[in-house]
Amino acid sequence: KDLISSLKWTLGALIAQACHACTATIHLFYEDQNTKEYLKDLDNMHKVVLEVPDEDVLMELTLKLKLDNIDHKLWIEQPEDIATCLVLKPYPK
Repeated sequence: KDLISSLKWTLGALIAQACHACTATIHLFYEDQNTKEYLKDLDNMHKVVLEVPDEDVLMELTLKLKLDNIDHKLWIEQPEDIATCLVLKPYPK
């Protein structure tokens, strides 16, 4: 919501950030076995979408994921250089 309320981005622009980040994550971890399993059943993909209040919290989460060795992609929108979305590679439940 910070991107919408503070920066006045449109809902479409916000959704595009998630699309960019998801696509980049699948590309980065395409050869990973969990990713391959996830892509086998395209009509039954499962995602969990969570919200953080601002970029600072997003960066804190990114650091925690790095420290815990959890594969992910932090999307940085250019040329604004703003962290907008964080996506984990597919993991089993």
